[in-house]
Amino acid sequence: MLAARTVKRRMTPRALALVAVFGLAACAGGSAGSGSHPLSLAMVTDSGGLGDKSFNDSAYAGLQEAKTKLGAQIEVQQSKSAADYQPNLTALADGDYDEIFALGYLMNNDLTEVAKNYPSKHFAIIDAVNAEPNVASVTFREQDGSFLAGALAAMVSKTKSIGFLGGIDGPLLRKFEAGYAAGARQIDPNVKVIVKYVGSFEDVASGKELAAVTYGAGADIIYVAAGKSGLGAIDETRARPGVYAIGVDSDQDALAPGKILTSMVKHVDVAVFKIAREVQAGKSPAGAIELGLRDDGVGLTGFKYTKALIGSANLARLASLRAAIVAGKIVPPKTREELATFVPVKL
Repeated sequence: MLAARTVKRRMTPRALALVAVFGLAACAGGSAGSGSHPLSLAMVTDSGGLGDKSFNDSAYAGLQEAKTKLGAQIEVQQSKSAADYQPNLTALADGDYDEIFALGYLMNNDLTEVAKNYPSKHFAIIDAVNAEPNVASVTFREQDGSFLAGALAAMVSKTKSIGFLGGIDGPLLRKFEAGYAAGARQIDPNVKVIVKYVGSFEDVASGKELAAVTYGAGADIIYVAAGKSGLGAIDETRARPGVYAIGVDSDQDALAPGKILTSMVKHVDVAVFKIAREVQAGKSPAGAIELGLRDDGVGLTGFKYTKALIGSANLARLASLRAAIVAGKIVPPKTREELATFVPVKL
């Protein structure tokens, strides 16, 4: 999906109608980029920064696409820690940008303060809902794609024990966790899911260590939803025979060809580029939208290196499960409480 895939090819009619869902309102004056100045976009990364080959890089791919296709001038402020969020947002708000993107739910409180202080500036946040009128909010149904990841893990696992490695334990990551565990349960109610959290999205060494612990406990597949920390887990997977990882946010399959079954991609780049295009048209994105499987907002990659390993029968089962989620026959849980009451659906 990322830089290698075009927006037209990935976006469904609903995703293409993002402008309507956001409730965009025309800005006063001319369109950005078509009048007195070119489109100007800025972004504040979370503490994982660029180079995480995951969430931040996906968003940055959307910004780069705006530069290439829309002629946008772009700037990125990288955050080394949460203490950098508000200063970085404020520095960009003091500049002359048509839209400022805040990456990650951990930035939401800081964004609220900055958006209040700069009511004439326009912001967009990914992975959180912000109530300020000058902020657009984009969230995803991570539980949808994670359900398919869990189903795949249960299909392929030989030990009947699989792992989930998250970054920071909280409501967002529990959507990944709950969906994954439910998907595995859909295939095998007796499968064991070992859950661990790094406590960070940028601690590569701890990600590697916890992956080793999880494999040592019997898991032969780990779903890695930990940002840059996940690179350590993928490195550990690469070094061990007979085990596999599932990537997250970006297409990570090529990081360890044949060792990553698939990646559960969040199409953050599509959302970033779509907002940029509407801003260039002279409109101000505001309000909230949630994107899931039916919108192609999330989904698994194409199994480029693992089709033979997974097998055609299992790929067909995955396609059937995807169709059931899109049709509403399966509703993946997004919390541990919902997971506790989830019952596999007969299809």
